[in-house]
Amino acid sequence: MTKILVAGVGNILRGDDGFGIEAVRRLLASSSLPPNVKVLEFGIAGISFVQELLDGYDALIILDAIDRKAPPGTLYVIEPQLPEIDTFDLVALGEYLTDLHQTEPFRVLILAKALKVLPQKVIFIGCQPAQCDELEIGLSKPVKAAVSEALHTVVSLIDELRDQAPAKHHPSGFGE
Repeated sequence: MTKILVAGVGNILRGDDGFGIEAVRRLLASSSLPPNVKVLEFGIAGISFVQELLDGYDALIILDAIDRKAPPGTLYVIEPQLPEIDTFDLVALGEYLTDLHQTEPFRVLILAKALKVLPQKVIFIGCQPAQCDELEIGLSKPVKAAVSEALHTVVSLIDELRDQAPAKHHPSGFGE
């Protein structure tokens, strides 16, 4: 079976930036997931996210707020294209990854790729926020409504991914 991590990221103190956290909380509360699926809330902790990936996963689904200037509540399903690590100058890569205490998913993925622990399949489910710049607890109405649709998407993706043949992964992340 394919080993899948569903990760919720964001900051619940910044309004709609809490989309990913709310989504994984609802997912954990409302469904029984297969044993090959792990759902975790990372908040804004980038280092713990990378540490979890060291356990070796075949697929990663990330839920987060993504601003693409669309109407609030618009959902995106994105398979990110990451640059090749060998195109980075080592000093530039080090500077780019200097502070991973704050989760910026793209930086987390770059570090995971550099450590050879990035899952073969990575999918972002992003939601266009109405507001995430002010200190505010709670999601706006359109983003709150989008959480249910996002969860249906997550469950569909899990169904598609779970029966695929798992890739050879090395739990330490330092295999071939």
